[in-house]
Amino acid sequence: MTSKTLHVGWIGIGKMGKPMSRRVLKSGMPVTVYEPLAQNRASVVAEGADMATSLPDLAAAADVVALTIPNDAVLESLAFGPDGLVQSMRPGQILLEMSTVSPAISRRLAESFAQRDVSYLRAPVSGSTATAVSGQLSVMVSGPKAAFQKVLPLLEAFSTRQFHVGLEEEARYLKLVLNALVGATSALLGEALTLGRSGGLSDETMLEVIGQSAVASPLIAYKKDLLISRNFEPAFTVEQMMKDFDLILGAARSDHVPMTLAALVRQQYEAAFATGHAQDDFFVLVELCERLAGLPADKGAGVPLDRAAGDR
Repeated sequence: MTSKTLHVGWIGIGKMGKPMSRRVLKSGMPVTVYEPLAQNRASVVAEGADMATSLPDLAAAADVVALTIPNDAVLESLAFGPDGLVQSMRPGQILLEMSTVSPAISRRLAESFAQRDVSYLRAPVSGSTATAVSGQLSVMVSGPKAAFQKVLPLLEAFSTRQFHVGLEEEARYLKLVLNALVGATSALLGEALTLGRSGGLSDETMLEVIGQSAVASPLIAYKKDLLISRNFEPAFTVEQMMKDFDLILGAARSDHVPMTLAALVRQQYEAAFATGHAQDDFFVLVELCERLAGLPADKGAGVPLDRAAGDR
């Protein structure tokens, strides 16, 4: 099968699924979507995607079934519920599961689909809604190498980097590794910026210097304007980060891996949730740290960078 004849069934047309599926559609591959919310699927259907009204209908139309869904519970229902994917998919098809879910449920899927001769690819993505729109996500894939090669044109429609990292749950663990670092970055940056503000520095000064230092980070650079303006319109919410840290700590417990710092960071997100920030961007931990230190959360607080002095 070629990229032009690879028919894609897509489940979950949300914040990430919508721009990703649209890019696949625009690349020339036929797409059939399964999405209960009409307002989510409307734009993709308007651009030429077909719509399935049931999982068996979706499976019947597709060579590859791709999922971008919120959590384990939804995956459980889609895979193992009545007329679910385990029962509906046929030998030779490929399941491309791109959500952030636990290694435990992923192993269950692997066992069930192996019995049906369906190739199962774990393919979580790294990036934001903005990089999904621009087609610049990264994808970490584990599962059969031959199936990975077949879906590579599909992955290339919405990503610039595709990593095949193993044959089993390696991609699931790698996604949790990345999210642990991402979530901890907000917590540590919040404490560091609060310390700097207590010494009279502005966020703008600190972030500019951080961005030119040994600890420069694409993530911090991406969040720089949000942090300076204190506009915590979410790209990824506190509530979503709490879910991911529950997955991280759950996998750690299962594998007997001590993660003391991750457990502390999870509690910081709990504090943000409890104080009304569940739907704010997860970098709102910066303001939480300032409040704990008794500092006002004023935009641009502190002394701005003296560029002329710096030039000398």
